[in-house]
Amino acid sequence: MTMKITAEWEQRCAALWAAFDEYDAADFRSRIKALTDELPEGHPVAAFELASADDATDLGESAVSLYRAALDGGLDGTRRREAVIQLASTLRTLGRPESGAELLIAERERTSDHLDDAVTAFLALTFVDLGREREAAALALGALAGHLPSYGRSLTRYAAEVTGPIPNR
Repeated sequence: MTMKITAEWEQRCAALWAAFDEYDAADFRSRIKALTDELPEGHPVAAFELASADDATDLGESAVSLYRAALDGGLDGTRRREAVIQLASTLRTLGRPESGAELLIAERERTSDHLDDAVTAFLALTFVDLGREREAAALALGALAGHLPSYGRSLTRYAAEVTGPIPNR
């Protein structure tokens, strides 16, 4: 879709998400639906926002197909990466951690931005579900190292020693 979403639409969307706790699940989904209905049919941002609303209100199975539609529809920018993270997390909670891990490992190789630590954190959770706790700890410690005021270099080295080099990074 080539329609540019306006700043005003983005502001209304952000305000609705900021007020999430003020609505019951069905009302929130209804409000997101009304907002996304303003976009052209099949718009990837609409699919992403609907997926996020379903996900946030415990409709994970529905969210999975909407996340995939958003990604297949050309979702880009920060929302694309958020969709990958959220889809992988949802797959994990639905008992499909292998699929979630595949998405997150590919995402770590694909790009790097301010969401790197979120990708890593959700991959660590997924590794726990897969019985790969040492790798999960190494990932989490490695991500934490970059935020420490001191000892970051040491922690990075020690984290790598927990399992050896982390695959796919």
